[in-house]
Amino acid sequence: MTVLETERLALRRLTADDAPFLLELLNDPAFLRFIGDRGVRTLDDARAYVERGPAASYEQHGFGLYRVARREDDMPVGMCGLLKRDALEHADLGYAFLPAHRGLGYARESAAAVVAHARRDLGLGRLLAITSPDNDASIRVLEKLGFRFERVTKLSDDAHEVKLFALEAPSAAEHAEKNGDPP
Repeated sequence: MTVLETERLALRRLTADDAPFLLELLNDPAFLRFIGDRGVRTLDDARAYVERGPAASYEQHGFGLYRVARREDDMPVGMCGLLKRDALEHADLGYAFLPAHRGLGYARESAAAVVAHARRDLGLGRLLAITSPDNDASIRVLEKLGFRFERVTKLSDDAHEVKLFALEAPSAAEHAEKNGDPP
């Protein structure tokens, strides 16, 4: 079931059937370096990852990480969505793409759709995002979407430092202007 569509992409909930794609994505060297090792080494691990992560989030929060695929051929290219971490007050935007599909604008395109969905359908105001301090590509995507750097933080005492970005809810005037309403 498609949750969101853009000009080139379709986003839908992840399922156990996505295990082969997730096994590849979660073991990509860039994923391991910038996001972290999720301990997914087998197809069964990938299916368990879906159940305890995205599927649990859909059930608990009504959102989660989504499979991003090209509309033209349903080729999975990455994942993008919202997470709700205990260590953060607000939902945060997350995304990761396979190496062959980076640098094509898919991260920005899918993330923009997720942000719009968060505002329009989920009623979320302030959104957060975290990156590794040296993940320049992700930082550029966030900045293009309007996220602003706030601070360096840790999600737990034993975690690595991350950069925290925020995107504020539009003001009433900005919302009215965007929707063509009179001020």
